[in-house]
Amino acid sequence: MESAAVEIDGLVKRYGRTTAIDGLTLTARRGEVTAILGPNGAGKTSTIEICEGFRQADGGVVRVLGLDPARPELRARVGVMLQAGGVPPAARAGEWLRLVSRFYARPLDPAALLDRLGLTGHARTPYRRLSGGQQQRISLAAAVIGRPELVFLDEPSAGLDPQARHACWDLVGDLRRAGVSVVLTTHHMDEAEKLADHVVIIDRGRVVAEGSPATLTGAERQLRFRARPGLNLDELLTGLPDGSAAKESPAGHYIIEGPASAGVGPELLATVTAWCAAEGVTADDLSIERRTLEDVFLELTGRELR
Repeated sequence: MESAAVEIDGLVKRYGRTTAIDGLTLTARRGEVTAILGPNGAGKTSTIEICEGFRQADGGVVRVLGLDPARPELRARVGVMLQAGGVPPAARAGEWLRLVSRFYARPLDPAALLDRLGLTGHARTPYRRLSGGQQQRISLAAAVIGRPELVFLDEPSAGLDPQARHACWDLVGDLRRAGVSVVLTTHHMDEAEKLADHVVIIDRGRVVAEGSPATLTGAERQLRFRARPGLNLDELLTGLPDGSAAKESPAGHYIIEGPASAGVGPELLATVTAWCAAEGVTADDLSIERRTLEDVFLELTGRELR
């Protein structure tokens, strides 16, 4: 597919008796940011590493920029940010970026990239002495310095403080505006919601949902508030319009949805607050907002720890 930066069809990967990826099929379009989400052990990193050519698939077809991931000509066209490692521990940050830049015909300026990611003051620091967040930023810089057509980012903002995280987001936004295709994995739902054109949620090695963030979360708004755990929501529902829904998730956090035709309006709001008053509870942090990507993620993959 000419419009596909990455095309995966029926991908299978096994580790001994464990099937990490079980018939995975997805497409990442050119010039877009595609976010792959999933619980720990869902197969995200294995999928990315196969696309990068670091692992071999046990079944299915993978094409990266129309080519087999193992083809050497992809190295100059694809940037890779590993989840961990990939940089010699003794390498100084600035020297490493200058070395990496020499493998490309039109690299970005290493000094400017260090400045962009707040690392100019650490240019002479060995990689092993950088903080985890600083190491992440060096790996990100190395992935984009060659002006790639496609970038794979595995947990790009893991361990970053808020300032560095936003700098990472800005850089990803610049890549997208320049027409670069980006495939990223992340555990930060707000990151995927902010950056991604297309989101793919996988669980147990299979796609369970995909679409734009807006499509996945829907347009419906919800009424949310905090109160003491264990309130009788069945009693509340008797006073709400038909088609309304109410749940407590997690304990002490309540979500009320109006019927699809009406949503959350003044009458529903008044009914809920009056019911809280009758129960002798205060509705703390009362807000009306739409369903988040995290809500969708938890509904599809469950709340149990992996």
